[in-house]
Amino acid sequence: MNKLYLLTLVLLAMFSCKSPEARRPISVKSGSFIDASVERNKKLNAKEQAHIKKIMQQKKDTDYVASESGFWYYYNTKVESDSIGTPNFGAIVNFDYNVKTLNGSVIYSKEEIQPQAYAMDREELFTGLREGLKLMKTGETVTFIFPSQKAYGYYGDEHKIGTNMPLICEVTVHSITQNQTK
Repeated sequence: MNKLYLLTLVLLAMFSCKSPEARRPISVKSGSFIDASVERNKKLNAKEQAHIKKIMQQKKDTDYVASESGFWYYYNTKVESDSIGTPNFGAIVNFDYNVKTLNGSVIYSKEEIQPQAYAMDREELFTGLREGLKLMKTGETVTFIFPSQKAYGYYGDEHKIGTNMPLICEVTVHSITQNQTK
């Protein structure tokens, strides 16, 4: 009996001391939500691009420039030479602007928004306008056409600008005070 007890104990020790195994997930998640979101955004972007190109074709006499950042613009008033130049990081830009839909309806007028003083890349401003101001000099007026992802995107501004709304903004820079400290 002693041998039987010892054999049982040895067998029990051999089979109960195996290395731990990772547990398998109960459900396997696929990237279907992400894939659907990417597909939806591609369709939205293509639709907005087509609408914007149609607007640009209607104004054949206007010289549109495509930015590297994914929006379009043209100069209403262009300044060729300026001692200050375009704003650098931390520069204070005094400007005003209006916001319109792609069909030209005013959402916010210059009077509603009031002139702004913006510390370049140090304060919150929607992406397209922040990138557009970097292209401007004192005294210039530029009209920008922003697709929704460069404007207020999915959330809008929670007031007058809705979800996924492309915008037209006419911006005038009144002054630029460059940052003296680096």
